[in-house]
Amino acid sequence: MKTEELIAALSTNVEPINHRLVNRSVGIALALGAVVALGLVLVGLGVRADLTTPRAVIFLVLKLAFALGTVGAASVYLSRLARPGGERRISLGLAAIPFAVIMLLAAISLGQAPSSHWDRMVMGDQWLECLLSIPIIAIVPFAVVIWAVRKAAPTNLVGAGAFGGLVAGGVSAIAYALHCTDDSLPFVALWYGGTILMCTLAGAVLGPRLLRW
Repeated sequence: MKTEELIAALSTNVEPINHRLVNRSVGIALALGAVVALGLVLVGLGVRADLTTPRAVIFLVLKLAFALGTVGAASVYLSRLARPGGERRISLGLAAIPFAVIMLLAAISLGQAPSSHWDRMVMGDQWLECLLSIPIIAIVPFAVVIWAVRKAAPTNLVGAGAFGGLVAGGVSAIAYALHCTDDSLPFVALWYGGTILMCTLAGAVLGPRLLRW
């Protein structure tokens, strides 16, 4: 068989990718990962005791807005990257917006506070717990998301792994926010944002190994 004939045979009856199926698979993986992450926090760490107070609710909403914004933007790109050639439709601008917003709010918060309070605002009481908890909780959501993306045959393995880690880190941060009592915006920007980026870098490193097909 000549090369031209082989190419023609391979291209015969090629079915287009079902974009809805890819989106649905990623969505189911996200939902399952979120349930597991919430379960881990509820069983292993517990919910903060002061959620009946307006102040706690307001700051919880701010944390959730940041984490949900991160997951929402990243999941859109992850669904694209899961498809062969999807990297051509990727721009980091949307995914960076939640981080830019929380950093701006953190800077405003620091600017309005005396410099003697800055260390407390940035470090809080739970920085080490946050540093460890978010990446650990993100392991199961990451595994589930990678499983779903692998089925869709991505071609940019580093990018798909990175956005898988970004999504998993955001899902983990959503769950952890229910437990964390450090409400300073600089704390959220550094430790929530930083650990989510750690998950992103880990995903970029692991992506080529886990997504190879």
